[in-house]
Amino acid sequence: MRLAGPGVRSLRLWGVCAPAAVVVIVVALLVLGRTSHSSRNTAAGPPHTLVEVSPGHCGRGWDDPRPGVQVFDLRNTSDQAADVYLEDPGSRAVYGEAEGIGPGTTRALTVRLGKGAYALRCVPEDADAVMGPTVRVDRGVRGPAAVAVTVHDLIPPAIAYQKWVAGGLDETVRLTGALRAAVDRGDLAAARRAWLPAHLQYERLGAAYDAFGAADRRINGTDAGLPRGVHDPSFTGFHRVEYGLWHGEAARTLRAPAAGLVKAVTTLRDDWAQNRMDPAQLGLRAHEILENTVQFELTGRTDYGSGSSLATARANLDGTREVLTRLRPLLATRYAQLPGLEREMNGAQSLLDGFRHGGQWTRPAELSRADREKTDAVLGDLVERLASVATLCDPRRTS
Repeated sequence: MRLAGPGVRSLRLWGVCAPAAVVVIVVALLVLGRTSHSSRNTAAGPPHTLVEVSPGHCGRGWDDPRPGVQVFDLRNTSDQAADVYLEDPGSRAVYGEAEGIGPGTTRALTVRLGKGAYALRCVPEDADAVMGPTVRVDRGVRGPAAVAVTVHDLIPPAIAYQKWVAGGLDETVRLTGALRAAVDRGDLAAARRAWLPAHLQYERLGAAYDAFGAADRRINGTDAGLPRGVHDPSFTGFHRVEYGLWHGEAARTLRAPAAGLVKAVTTLRDDWAQNRMDPAQLGLRAHEILENTVQFELTGRTDYGSGSSLATARANLDGTREVLTRLRPLLATRYAQLPGLEREMNGAQSLLDGFRHGGQWTRPAELSRADREKTDAVLGDLVERLASVATLCDPRRTS
């Protein structure tokens, strides 16, 4: 999860989602300025150590190692931006990082140190990485750490996921074809029954939406921002057909939207083999699928009459699980909370399944207050947990 503002790439604490208080502390430190001493204590917080970041003197200034929470004031004395990682020099597990430190600037990195060996690794923007001297702390409990993920690590899961998406698009084409056939023969009751399976099949492909580009707007866009709203000619795809099916439109007026949907899905399916998902985005998408679910589905903002928002949320949960399945080999050794995340995924699935009654789903507006609060809490907590997955799977340079 990004914690820094525009122009700064990121500042992270490994294995946790850093609270807003951390950002406030960092900003306060930058405003207060720096001391020329190598180490100092402040009455308001943990001790600070001024450390040099440069190809020739990476880590210089850290000559008083101590356990506990502390702040490294990382001063970039070189002429180019650099990333800095605090690592275990043996396992290469990362305890903290500060990315995009500009020339002549200082950034604060807050970490918790305990018994063990540490080294700062400086990664200049256009030069090889440099490892600073090893520093040893003789007591205390260390903070969380994880071995950095590289783009190379993410290529196999990205390829596997892309192949899975190809199969999902085949099924989407088949199901949208059945929807169109029902519209063409004027059987709108059958069309309403066919709409939901087709839409849910597409929704399960959520992590690929960015790679779908403009096709996703044609297939699954809403009327947001369109001058004439639901009557705008640019309102197309699943939700255009949904609006017509649940607002009494005649079959003849829905034939063109249904045919356009099938054409858009088929074109996407046929072009998919030439597309390439960005491996670096896979972990982020695992987080964004349910983030968007909370924002749009639980609020009913994408409901155009079918009342199926909770069914869509359930499909989005399936889509998230598919991404995590591909990432699991990387997460198993890096994310200690993975079993807990998987248990929460199962709990969310059971909760959402409870809102399905035969072929009908409870509308979000019809949920009791208790069910609403529980659903918001369960999916909201999953979004927070998945933010850690996004952070751990954000690839880093290692050389």
